[in-house]
Amino acid sequence: MSGRVLQSDYMHWAKNQHPVTYALSSSEVAHYPLERLGIAIADLALTGASHYRYRPLREAIGAKEGVPAEWVVAADGTSMANMLAMAALIAPGDEVLVEHPTYEPLLAVARFLGARVTRFARRAEAGFALDPDAVRRAVTPATKAIVLTNLHNPSGALADSAALREIGALGPHVLVDEVYRDAAAAPQRSAVHLGGRFVATSSLTKVYGLSGLRCGWILAEPELAERIWRLNELFAVSQAHADERLSCIALANLDRISEGTQVLLARNRALANAFFASRQELHCAPLAGGITAFPHLLRGDPGTLDALLRDKYDTSIVPGRWFEMPDHFRIGLGGPTPIVEEGLARLGRALDDLS
Repeated sequence: MSGRVLQSDYMHWAKNQHPVTYALSSSEVAHYPLERLGIAIADLALTGASHYRYRPLREAIGAKEGVPAEWVVAADGTSMANMLAMAALIAPGDEVLVEHPTYEPLLAVARFLGARVTRFARRAEAGFALDPDAVRRAVTPATKAIVLTNLHNPSGALADSAALREIGALGPHVLVDEVYRDAAAAPQRSAVHLGGRFVATSSLTKVYGLSGLRCGWILAEPELAERIWRLNELFAVSQAHADERLSCIALANLDRISEGTQVLLARNRALANAFFASRQELHCAPLAGGITAFPHLLRGDPGTLDALLRDKYDTSIVPGRWFEMPDHFRIGLGGPTPIVEEGLARLGRALDDLS
């Protein structure tokens, strides 16, 4: 057990910060009140029973993602989906190639599973675009899995299907965390459609404001999906059935739940792009899609900036140290426009204070 990672330091930090009004540290859209859907207690089937591999939920997820139910494994959120998928793909001592920068819990899971983690760069000067040549140079005969996010977390950069297909042709399985994919400016299909080496994870959390349901999933070809189900049975046996029923209702109403989200995100991204362009101490490639941005702070320390924002301005960001780039910080743009607009104004005043 010596040296084994047994926790996510970022997740512990993120969940234990004092709440603020202007939470640019949030990385999801506003929570959606499910009572708007007219749900009754009878819809939840509160019999006390659990339902093994509940097929209606798998079919609903499959219909959303364009795959048969046999390709769908349910999980408690994207975090558990990533854990199950990686546990099925790698064994202790295996080499796993992970993008840099990336979402810290992905690294924590790989290290918890005993993987030997190697990295490939998504370069800030290229807008954190996914570069198949960088992946190709980093892959070795020992690489068992390649792990990346799309849309990229933290930057929101979109990897197109051509780049992903090149990476899928390299040989190892490719695990793609797609929890932000539906925040792209134009609809994107899951990477699982690009070939059998791809495994995709996602949930109803970030783009739909339904984090409380913990409705996550893994998409994989049936043989691998069965292996992942067996691991799910080890960890959880089955999902909470009331959540499964609620998730089916939510999936049947996704158009209603997400109505206006793309307009909101486009408006908030435009505000952020204008803000970044107005600040000489920041550099950020123009945002074309997504919920998050990852600007470079050219002068000063993002950790100090975050502390000042929280203490003086009732505002928050995520310091880039959590993404292994301490001169950057992440902000989220999924909140109501007045909150995002005022949060950016307060960020500007804090930058003025530090300068």
